[in-house]
Amino acid sequence: MKNLRTLVTTVLVIALSSLGVGTGSAADSAAPAAADTAANCAGASGAKAPAARAAAAPVTVWLAGDSTMANPGSARCPVGWGSQFDALFNADVTVRNQAVGGRSIQTWLYEGNVSSTKGSDGECRLTSSAYSSRWQAMLNASTGMKAGDYLFIQFGINDSSSTCPRHVGPARYRQLMTTMVQAALARGAHPVLLTPVAAITCSGSTATKNRGFVNETFAVGSATRAPVVDLQSLSVSLYNSLRFCPHNGDFGSGPVGAFFCDDRTHFETYGAQRIAGLVAGDVRRQNLALAAYLR
Repeated sequence: MKNLRTLVTTVLVIALSSLGVGTGSAADSAAPAAADTAANCAGASGAKAPAARAAAAPVTVWLAGDSTMANPGSARCPVGWGSQFDALFNADVTVRNQAVGGRSIQTWLYEGNVSSTKGSDGECRLTSSAYSSRWQAMLNASTGMKAGDYLFIQFGINDSSSTCPRHVGPARYRQLMTTMVQAALARGAHPVLLTPVAAITCSGSTATKNRGFVNETFAVGSATRAPVVDLQSLSVSLYNSLRFCPHNGDFGSGPVGAFFCDDRTHFETYGAQRIAGLVAGDVRRQNLALAAYLR
């Protein structure tokens, strides 16, 4: 019986071999197919992996500054450059513009708690050390600055006032800006400092620099390793490239009138867009990680 089974098996193997059919089991045949399928799936997921890794996490860009950065009110002018910043980024970036007109760095931080009198150190006295609601909101652990966010800080225009509450001296300016930088860093956010944007002043056919607190801003940047956008230099270079000088003081017409309000300091929408473009361009030039989100 055993010999008969052996004979039958031998005949079948010979017959199947002559027909070109393999003698392996179905499971054996399925194994290579399964392996191929798995390899194909791995290849597909591998192809998607780089895209998934490249997908950027949502980022909030917080802006702290004065009227040259602030969102516009109901009037046509002024328009701060911060109101035009969001349009330069992709959908993964949200710009939270907390700039407020007329503020120095101290009145922005301590709204309502800066008195009109100076102390023996020459600085405006604080009636309370409580921060403004806008800064407290940025510091909020659940809804404020988070790891990966950015904080852009631009002051230095109103700070140059000789009278309180706006007045801020150089040392106090450095101190307050450093406080803001350290608060951002403590939350894992990235501070970016900006020198104050220039107004339009001419020396013959050349636009000139006219803002203070530039050295102080760079000093804080150097001490804290925060990047600095030299917006004063960038804006003056832009004004010269657009040949805004010499200027006859007429802000109601021509290229200067289309760029500035009638006070040579604040911007029409077009001017705000150009200044926002300068900031974005320097973010790209300095190769900050935020540049990956620019359109």
